Amino acid sequence: MSRNGNILRQIDWFTIVLWLMLALFGWMNIYGATYTYEQTTMFDFGNRAGKQFVWILTALVAGGIILLIDSRTYDILAYIIYAFWLLVLLVTPLVARDTKGSLSWINLGPVSLQPAEFAKCFTALALAKWMSRYEFKVRDLRDFIVPFLLMAVPMFIIMVLQKETGSALVFAAFLLMFYREGMTGYILLIGAAAVAFFILVIRLGVVPLPLGTGSWGIVVCMLIILIIEVFFLLFLFNDRSQGGPMIRWSALGIAATAVLTFGIALIVNIWIPVPFEWVTTSLVAASTIYLGFLALRWRHKEILFIMLFSLGSMAYCYSCDYAFEHILQDHQRSRIEVLLGLKDDPAGVGYNVNQSKIAIGSGRFLGKGFHQGTQTKLQFVPEQATDFIFCTVGEEWGFLGCSMVLITYLIFILRLIYLAERQRERFCRIYGYSVAAIFLLHLTINIGMVLGLLPVIGIPLPLFSYGGSQLWGFTILLFIFLKMDASRFNQSDNN
Repeated sequence: MSRNGNILRQIDWFTIVLWLMLALFGWMNIYGATYTYEQTTMFDFGNRAGKQFVWILTALVAGGIILLIDSRTYDILAYIIYAFWLLVLLVTPLVARDTKGSLSWINLGPVSLQPAEFAKCFTALALAKWMSRYEFKVRDLRDFIVPFLLMAVPMFIIMVLQKETGSALVFAAFLLMFYREGMTGYILLIGAAAVAFFILVIRLGVVPLPLGTGSWGIVVCMLIILIIEVFFLLFLFNDRSQGGPMIRWSALGIAATAVLTFGIALIVNIWIPVPFEWVTTSLVAASTIYLGFLALRWRHKEILFIMLFSLGSMAYCYSCDYAFEHILQDHQRSRIEVLLGLKDDPAGVGYNVNQSKIAIGSGRFLGKGFHQGTQTKLQFVPEQATDFIFCTVGEEWGFLGCSMVLITYLIFILRLIYLAERQRERFCRIYGYSVAAIFLLHLTINIGMVLGLLPVIGIPLPLFSYGGSQLWGFTILLFIFLKMDASRFNQSDNN
């Protein structure tokens, strides 16, 4: 293919077909979720389905315009657009109406706009611009300070000023792109550990130990920290590493000390109740001090990381209860309690998820048929056309329909990764991975929320849920990347 080949031949039409399939099937399900017997057509513009059809058409026009713009424009204007949109995000809480506690919507005559949906795209451009600089090299975490700030500033504005937690959390998707570009996997480990420790402390903190005093929460977390220490020391260093044999023996020594201490504590518990929370915490504290000694002696950054991880994890675990009781808002705390089984509230906080699972389960394998969903018709599931649109798929199209939707999303995201990997310029590759990561995180959170596996935080199903802002936001995000891909033969080999 020539460098100046026709733009229509260079565009990845397969991805556009997948985009159109998801948007149109979402439109059908919006019609199914909002259908009434008085409504006779999907093109009734007084109904959500009719409005969504208009949004799809306008999104197509916007996508076409994006494909006609020189791809270098997005590189040149990346910082300017990002700065302008930060200003829009700051102004939004001042002019927005309170919508269910959120200040994230701007009224523009007959339509409403949610700037946070577009901020992901412009943040991705700014990140790609910064990280594609010639002098940018991935050496250590200091290289990611500016990218983290570019990600964190809009995230903070949306979460704190606009009070839109769900939209803010989606910015964490950029961590996956950072990892692809060379960020250490330790950051992902810290994030996963933070979530796991929080859940364990809150869920098991109310379960008393069968022996001694205290509950399972802190004990289990401290044991996990000890296991992580032992695992890293055993498998991160081999006999050829500086001090490798001694470090590996140290790991076995930490494990043996823990087992011996527990054995003594169990024997003592026969006569005196033992506070096992303090026993496990003391073990982690002692092992942390010992890791500090090893780090100083052998000058290994990995051991220093393990020590800091253990110390930070120990402090974090003891702060989880305070954060849960005093920092989280009442509705957030209630949703987590329902999710973790600490509270049963099927008529209150747990109502949406409970009705959603009923709707999905009632569809069985083939579904009840288009317009035949009883949960839908009787409007048992709130927000069924927006955040909970997937339960309409489950009820009317069944397991088969749900599987086809998820397979389509899987193919779509894998295609984006493939397109990102074949880019010749770092700017385009970084932006492409950002697009794939945003779609993946949106999909994961929304499906997990609908199935009751994650808290309800108001994340739409991309291209599928009702709403012009989300459809336009994802379309702009995607079509900018498709334009970059179509221009890849004019890109220089800069990776």
